[in-house]
Amino acid sequence: MRISPKMKKILLLNFPYVIIFFTFWKIYSLYPFLPYNSMVVAFVGTVIIRIVVYMNSKDAKKYRKNVEYGSARWGTSEDIQPYTDPKFENNVILTETENITMNSRPLNPKYARNKNVLIIGGSGSGKTRFWLKPNLMQLHSSYIITDPKGTVLVECGKLLQRGTPKTKIKLNKKGKPVKDKKGNIITEVVKDKKGKIVYEPYKIKVLNTIDFKKSMKYNPFAYIKNEKDILKLVTALIANTKGEGKSGDDFWEKAEVLLYTALIGYIFYEAPEEEQNMNTLVEMISAMEVREDDETFKNPVDLMFDALEEKNPEHFAVRQYKKYKLAAGKTAKSILISCGARLAPFDIKELRELMSYDELELDKVGDRKQLCLLL
Repeated sequence: MRISPKMKKILLLNFPYVIIFFTFWKIYSLYPFLPYNSMVVAFVGTVIIRIVVYMNSKDAKKYRKNVEYGSARWGTSEDIQPYTDPKFENNVILTETENITMNSRPLNPKYARNKNVLIIGGSGSGKTRFWLKPNLMQLHSSYIITDPKGTVLVECGKLLQRGTPKTKIKLNKKGKPVKDKKGNIITEVVKDKKGKIVYEPYKIKVLNTIDFKKSMKYNPFAYIKNEKDILKLVTALIANTKGEGKSGDDFWEKAEVLLYTALIGYIFYEAPEEEQNMNTLVEMISAMEVREDDETFKNPVDLMFDALEEKNPEHFAVRQYKKYKLAAGKTAKSILISCGARLAPFDIKELRELMSYDELELDKVGDRKQLCLLL
């Protein structure tokens, strides 16, 4: 019969009292001339001792000897073992003896942890050499790396270009997956007809903000899927072009948001694919002439939106543009000047070329093995 853990605990706690009972019984039995039954005396004696122990434990003060100032200590390799994947290449390397699994759903849920790692160290302390590179060489994930020194690609590029050995599920004669003793599916390395190992190379993408000519192309418009994404792009554009110092009156900023939203909405829904980029946005802003003395004047962009309104009065871009057009001529001119100043860096020739189309494919990070380096 299998004893439950709860019952086992009860038996262990009360076993000493069984010994006490028999001790009382044996001692009392040595004196047969005593008046009371030995079993009764042994039972009463045992109950009294149990009550005394209970009362003492109830009122006892709990002392933690040698931990008066806390019980924290440095962990050991044994402490982190439950958080480590048995397969070394499926871990984030922390130290020579400590790793943490990349599996977000381990067999025992209580050992699930996030994968955030904070590395603190001065210049030249080995953050790249002793932590980044060993983990990059694990080749188990997609990576996005900021590389101010520009050394990671030079030193690890060939390894990533070769990639990892391609694997497949091992099948038995019946065509079913082979499993190990723990029930895990076994994989095997794929080889070509000549017996050589087949590798899966990483897709390497580089955004070089130091030398635009050596950078791959990046177009944020390539990641717009709906109106919500348009608002996200406008918010990111405003947040990252504020510059330093205190911000001015947010009226102008909100007015800019309206105009950017309208123009980007028009570009996304109506422009040809090759024109869906920041260059088109800058050109539309440049074409938006405003005459303070003539409220009826219409620039080329006004005419484009008028034509779109005739075709679809409820168009997202039209609705935003009509809100912008509520501004008087002088106010509209100030809004355009503010927009022009904000977008001035995008008029640089090299940057215009860089943002003409997209090669980074950031939306595929995580779907395939890809390295994105930001210099």
